[in-house]
Amino acid sequence: LIELGRDLPLIAPEHKTEENIVRGCQSRVWLTAEQQNGLVHYSADSDAMITKGIVALLVRVLNDRTPQEILNTPLTFIDTIGLREHLSPNRSNGLVAMLDQMKRYAVAFSANGPKG
Repeated sequence: LIELGRDLPLIAPEHKTEENIVRGCQSRVWLTAEQQNGLVHYSADSDAMITKGIVALLVRVLNDRTPQEILNTPLTFIDTIGLREHLSPNRSNGLVAMLDQMKRYAVAFSANGPKG
């Protein structure tokens, strides 16, 4: 996870705002999304390395997909790889909060139609 976090592209400093903080995470996690050519592109960062790795994993799986693909993607891999069982309850709650925020972006983009 820490390695994934190190590979996460840096979020633009102007996006590290209170508005982009994921609520429900113990650490500070910033998450933004934009839609281009019908695909959702996420940017994220965290002030904690393990949390940054978790959000990097989610970005890697859900990035550059259509909103509908994001909403329909089964995230069973989280349990298959045993990630959830190795997280503290607080980090597990943070994982759910990050996923919820990513899906909220997908719902909003889906409702507004494709942007290019």
